Amino acid sequence: MQYEGVLTKMQTEFEKPIQYYLIFDNSFLNVNQLLNKEVEITFKGHQCLNCSKRKKIYRQGFCYDCFYSSPAVGDWIMRPELSTAHLGIQDRDLAYEERVQLQPHIVYLALSGGMKVGVTRKTQVPTRWIDQGASEAIAIVEVPNRYLAGITEVALKNYYADKTNWKRMLQEMATVGNLIEERLKLENLIPEEVREYFHLDKNDVYTMEYMVIQYPKKINSLNLDTKSYFKGKLMGVKGQYLIFEDGTVFNVRSHEGYVVEINV
Repeated sequence: MQYEGVLTKMQTEFEKPIQYYLIFDNSFLNVNQLLNKEVEITFKGHQCLNCSKRKKIYRQGFCYDCFYSSPAVGDWIMRPELSTAHLGIQDRDLAYEERVQLQPHIVYLALSGGMKVGVTRKTQVPTRWIDQGASEAIAIVEVPNRYLAGITEVALKNYYADKTNWKRMLQEMATVGNLIEERLKLENLIPEEVREYFHLDKNDVYTMEYMVIQYPKKINSLNLDTKSYFKGKLMGVKGQYLIFEDGTVFNVRSHEGYVVEINV
């Protein structure tokens, strides 16, 4: 079967194992059903996720102009501590920033190629952890805005990584750590203005299982800018990566805005 459309990050369902879907304008694809099958990916062009123009993608699925104008990719997205909507201060579009920043956020610990700290909107639990390929995750605090989550993450980055070690995650290297025990150590490490949101009795650990038949021993990343056609047997899907039998891995999220043809 043939599918064609603009790549966006895979949609997921929190099942055992996690279910993955590629969503196009007129069709969708359950990626789990492709395991152990030959998959062809052909690069056809670009389409900005913001303006829909056939322009080269600059970052995060946006063309250059949209990346530097859209409120959806302001600096506070990657650095939550820069959020200012709680002060009524605009970055690019205050109405948008208030909608996104002034809602409950979670600061969490996750096991994803190692133990890491991160921030996500409460509405993105557990999607955010699935996107990072985490095997386990636990909330540290739930705060009412993105700024408070950001300063908490900054404080904890002195003790934990804040980025996923994606190669370790894809090679299923053992990650050692008891999230409940680790969380109990954190009350005095977080900013004082956030401590009222820390509750010792909240110790719910999320566990994620992924559909992977074979993990790669040596990783080779597929980049559609340098290789416009690829064919391989799909052996797994984890995080936002497709894992192929020859060790090739394809990061779907880093190719948002790329128009592709997929043959199965």
